[in-house]
Amino acid sequence: MFIAILLAGQTKADEPQILSATAQKEGLGWRIEVTVSHSDTGWDHFVDFWSIETRDGTEIERRTLLHPHPEEQPLTRSLSGVSVPDGIRKVFIRAHCRRDGWSKDRFMLKLK
Repeated sequence: MFIAILLAGQTKADEPQILSATAQKEGLGWRIEVTVSHSDTGWDHFVDFWSIETRDGTEIERRTLLHPHPEEQPLTRSLSGVSVPDGIRKVFIRAHCRRDGWSKDRFMLKLK
């Protein structure tokens, strides 16, 4: 039982976390900047993208990260020209780990 709890804690610690995000209106779209933290260890275990979603989980846009960043944590990257459907005032961001899949939690970002 102790091993299962320890392993569950280890998996949670390896899960990517969105620490912050900002949205800036740019022409007809948005520039979304996201700071994510993860214990990248190499090509088999790193945050390979983060996704901008609607409340129901529909993906609006995805920002691909092409390589691991073990020495650059937390990591901040942006995505410009994001087209958010009319009427949506909040988006949700979550990160994806190449090895472990989606983070459990989503970060809510208000569009102003």
